[in-house]
This record gives sequence, structure tokens and C-alpha cells, in this order.
Amino acid sequence: MSHRKFERPRHGSLGFCPRKRCAHHKGKVRSFPRDDPKKPCHLTAFMGYKAGMTHIVRDVDKPGSKQHKKESVEAVTIIETPPMIVVGIVGYVRTPRGLRSLTTVWAKHLSDEFKRRYYKNWYKSKSRKAFTKYTKEESEKQKDFDKELARIAKYCEVVRVVAHTQLSKTGLSQKKAHVMEIQVNGGSSKDKVEFGKNLFEKEVPV
Repeated sequence: MSHRKFERPRHGSLGFCPRKRCAHHKGKVRSFPRDDPKKPCHLTAFMGYKAGMTHIVRDVDKPGSKQHKKESVEAVTIIETPPMIVVGIVGYVRTPRGLRSLTTVWAKHLSDEFKRRYYKNWYKSKSRKAFTKYTKEESEKQKDFDKELARIAKYCEVVRVVAHTQLSKTGLSQKKAHVMEIQVNGGSSKDKVEFGKNLFEKEVPV
């Protein structure tokens, strides 16, 4: 721009710079919605896969604009959202330095889609022992399972469920599921734990 003879406006938004591939193709939840104890318990996020794009014709409702009450063609993204499966609960305690996880409780039966996430190469791994020790202990000690849930209900302010996607229900060739924590909002801590516990090993639709 230093050797232009005449001034002219630049082209394109600088908000999209640098134009390069993203480092992580999976998005990250920067902040969950503010919690309101008066509302019933509900999940605050979901994960989907971009399936493609198309266009729609919509009526513009923008008083003062030339387009007001006229039809407009816009590009839209189609997102495929197969049901997610809840496999765990995490409890967080508030500290002067932010949130600290108190404990995590996992479901007894975990699918291979979820376990693949813990292996670099599922095919070459011989043992595949992820969560085998945990599930064996939990099947023998139901008291510990209930005790940890009671600890979360008693001490934790923030309760999140661990859920994974079902790639087998998409058209993708990948078999390794994507895992994320989803915050439970609404109700008391006890209600949140009970809500998350009831979702264990169940499909959660959008």
C-alpha cells in the first residue's frame, strides 16, 4: 500500500485474516449461558457436522431498510446433528482462581466409538484396556458410584455432562467419536446431578 498513486478503499474484511486453514476443526465452547436456578434443568450445547450448503428465500423484516417486506436470497449451512450419548458427569467447585474439577463419574457401559478417542491407533493397539478397570470396580461397588454423585451434589456449583457424538449415524468414514463437556443449567446442584444421571447411556437429540 506504500506505493499507490491514489487512495482507494481496501477490498474485503480484515476480520477474516489470516486466510488459512484452522488449527482445530472442532470448535470450543468459550462460555456457557448464565445459569438460572428458577428454570428447569436443561443442556446448553450440542455438536453437529457440516453436511453442505444451500440457499433460502426469506422475507426481510427490517423497518427503515430498502429491503423491508421484500424477499431476499441468502446462503445457509446444513448441519447434521445425530443424537449424542451421555457417558459421564463432572462436578466443578468455584475457587479464587476459577473453576476446579472435584470428581468425574462415568457410565458403566461405554461404546467403542467413545473408547477410540483415547487411542492414537485403535487397529494396532493390542490391549484396548481403556476404562476396563473402572467399569469392573463400579460393577462391584455401587456405593462408590452413589457416593461420588452425592459429593458433586453437595459441594459443586457447576455440573457438566460428558457426551460423545455418533459418527456411525453420519455419512463420514471416521469411527472415532468427538467428546465434549456440556453444562447443565437450571435447578439446584442436586437436581442437575439427578438430571445428568438419568441421561446416562441414553441418546440425547437436539
